[in-house]
Amino acid sequence: MKFIVVAVGHRMPEWIGAGFEDYARRMPRDARLSLEEIRPAERGSAAATAALNRALDLEHERIRKMLPAGCRTVVLDERGTALSTRQLASRIENWRSVGGDVAFVIGGANGTAPALKEQADFLWSLSKLTLPHGLVRVVLAEQLYRAISLLRGHPYHRD
Repeated sequence: MKFIVVAVGHRMPEWIGAGFEDYARRMPRDARLSLEEIRPAERGSAAATAALNRALDLEHERIRKMLPAGCRTVVLDERGTALSTRQLASRIENWRSVGGDVAFVIGGANGTAPALKEQADFLWSLSKLTLPHGLVRVVLAEQLYRAISLLRGHPYHRD
């Protein structure tokens, strides 16, 4: 099973790349973690709804092209379902039993296209807090690492 993070945005601060890579290196061979960055679309003025919709549609198309065929798609969204680390581990265990890779989508500054959310297999909320998109990459990588560690029998700090 591979985990692919598809994130809109580029030119993140160095510490974000370092944090993500640290957790990616820790992942076992049977649960590789990689990052694919998507260049954000030009948005024009904030008041131009049509321009914003076109930008979201363009980003959706770019994201869709990055998704491996047959992968499960999880869109990170503030209105998604919140999961504990143990619940995430359980989902990963279920996904692993079915087979295939899992892509986690982090949208851009204005979110993700409604069509992408509708097509997703799961909408996941990391937090009710507003988080910088770069930080979401690091938190996501850490939680995937922690969930996989639980599945491999490593002690959990809450036990």
